[in-house]
Amino acid sequence: MPADRLALESALADDLRAMNAESDRIGRHFAARHDVTVNDFRALLYVTVAETAGTPLTAGELRRLLGLSGAAITYLVDRMIDAGHFRRESDPADRRKVILRVADRGMAVARGFFAPLGRHTHRALAGLPDAELAAAHRTFTALIDAMRAFGAELDGGATSS
Repeated sequence: MPADRLALESALADDLRAMNAESDRIGRHFAARHDVTVNDFRALLYVTVAETAGTPLTAGELRRLLGLSGAAITYLVDRMIDAGHFRRESDPADRRKVILRVADRGMAVARGFFAPLGRHTHRALAGLPDAELAAAHRTFTALIDAMRAFGAELDGGATSS
């Protein structure tokens, strides 16, 4: 592989780590501002991402993603429902299954907090042509796929303690 290509891939990996670090920092601010724990914020993020992708999560799936015990996830989900961030809903494909959805209040809180980030993002991307944004989207999709594949390997190699 050419050195220029390796340097580009390394720069993308560096950028992705920096983005994850900034996202984590912003998540901590959200949690502090809205009186939720960092795990609550992470749960809100997972539920939102899954819902947006059209693959809503059950509490059990969220438990595995967060690495929590059954009791801890029950407490977290109940707390998020009581706070108006989540709601439970029967899965339309399997009525026996209960999925988690972001509640209207949770969506409103998230929109209110993240709207300024949306404005910053819009300004930051304004000078880039559509073709570059499309290429960036393809790149992010490839990176997310790689991270999911690695995560699946880690999940498969995990042992119970």
